[in-house]
Amino acid sequence: MRLAETVTFGGSGFDRAAELRGDAVTQAALLADPAARALPVWRGKPLLAGEAALGWVAPDHAVFAEAHDAPIFLGRDADGPRFARDISRWEPAEVDEDQLRAFFDPSVQRHPALPEAWCFAELRSAMARLDARDAELAATARALFMWHRSHRFCSRCGARSEPAQAGWQRHCPSCGGQHFPRTDPVVIMLVTHGNSVLLGRSHHWPERMYSLLAGFMEPGETIEAAVRREVAEETRIEVGPVDYLACQPWPYPSSLMIGCHGRALSREITVDETELQDARWVGREELAACFAGAHPDISPAREGAIAHFLLHNWLADRLD
Repeated sequence: MRLAETVTFGGSGFDRAAELRGDAVTQAALLADPAARALPVWRGKPLLAGEAALGWVAPDHAVFAEAHDAPIFLGRDADGPRFARDISRWEPAEVDEDQLRAFFDPSVQRHPALPEAWCFAELRSAMARLDARDAELAATARALFMWHRSHRFCSRCGARSEPAQAGWQRHCPSCGGQHFPRTDPVVIMLVTHGNSVLLGRSHHWPERMYSLLAGFMEPGETIEAAVRREVAEETRIEVGPVDYLACQPWPYPSSLMIGCHGRALSREITVDETELQDARWVGREELAACFAGAHPDISPAREGAIAHFLLHNWLADRLD
């Protein structure tokens, strides 16, 4: 698919400079560079400077006063080194924990050391408005911080591990184990039959939201086999030829969404109610109404998600 890398969080050509991660002297020099900037992240939420840009600040900014872990080195931009730092220990004056745990968190948090217009917000609320570079760096930072939070102990011996390689590894001082950030492969399927596409709805999604079927790959499984298995498990529809379309890093918390086009060999749907609340075939004209906000029952996947990207390009006949 020629448009594959235009998907949100797609490659922006950023230099991650992996060769510099293990050099402590170089890392100190990069952090001290007057051009260096760091992205504060609070409980997985990046700092936004207004509606459509990340809030980059100097590495010694007052917002990091309560940060205890070392910053993660993201790489080098044309304007200088880029870091990210977790400030989740900061406690805002008011926090609605129910909103923070919701499928989509609409709340924002403002730090007293930052401009009033700047705030910490759910990345999904801004991902479609960020430019490609900011989107990639925000997704990278969020995925890394979430990995560190859930992998604090060595999986070999159980001892507490420590960040290493400028935040891109964890090292166990007890047994010497080296642990690396995980990425979970997920197939997401644009399944078509003639002029219709298969949409499904999960039980916990917002009202009226429908999207493409998706599921985690299993050990020893090819991408094509995973597509056929997931669709069959959730709807009993048989899928024939499968083609790769595009992929998207998805930091919720650490997936790689592998977008595929599958041609259905059957049309009758039998929903697995443990997996889905509903599934249905939607024609092109009906999908166009969904994207226009004129459908009475269906809202499409959120803009910025690969499901929205694939559906939009199928509707526009741009899957080549």
